[in-house]
Amino acid sequence: MSFEIKSAQLALVALILKTSDWGLVQTEIARQFGPQGESPDFFDHDALVIDFSCLDPQAPLQDMVPLLKLLRSCNLVPVAVRGASPPWMKAALAVGLVEAPPEVHRTRPSAEASPAPVVVQETVHEIVHEVVREVPGPATMVVDKPLRSGQKVYARGADLVVLAMVNQGAEVVADGNIHVYAPLRGRAMAGARGNVNARIFSLCLEPELISIAGVYRTSENPLPQEVRSKPAQVRLSNDGQDKLLIEPLNT
Repeated sequence: MSFEIKSAQLALVALILKTSDWGLVQTEIARQFGPQGESPDFFDHDALVIDFSCLDPQAPLQDMVPLLKLLRSCNLVPVAVRGASPPWMKAALAVGLVEAPPEVHRTRPSAEASPAPVVVQETVHEIVHEVVREVPGPATMVVDKPLRSGQKVYARGADLVVLAMVNQGAEVVADGNIHVYAPLRGRAMAGARGNVNARIFSLCLEPELISIAGVYRTSENPLPQEVRSKPAQVRLSNDGQDKLLIEPLNT
């Protein structure tokens, strides 16, 4: 046999639509991720599922082709739709998308503890030996030089540690946490592939943009005095509202 077909588990990026104003959605996506947007290289031909679950099922049907073209121009590859009403789902299938299963509800653990060692017990002649196998921690990328305007660092599948300044116009992205042990004056995006538990830490928080799992805040909305230019962390609230919390660090 010259080929074999198997099931595969692939990581997907989700576009969760929160309004039926198609023009507004396309304008904001283009402003953030389009070829002339703030982060034109944020995605690298990532597979995308379009999520309609937050929309009114009675939302009027619209042409999906312009949105799909825009997403492709942002280096995204739309492959599926989920949570859509029957008319929307029919329209999606007609343009080559497939139906994806509903999203499993995301939960946040009450405490972010490191995984405990796994203990395996072996019994030989009624004598018990404990064999401790260390569980490897998450990967970490370390950058020890300043990042200038126009430079971008992406820690794919890892945390990112930056030991020098992130200047205005520079961009740091991580699938995990971001630690900046210097002024953070550019853009920082943690939990880039949907990790709602990711955080951003900086000894001097002065960002152009901060984002956790796609929830972002720009410098157009000034930071409170108690955290601006001071040691602080950024995380998502635990109340399910997907709101950024910016808190001072105790140093």
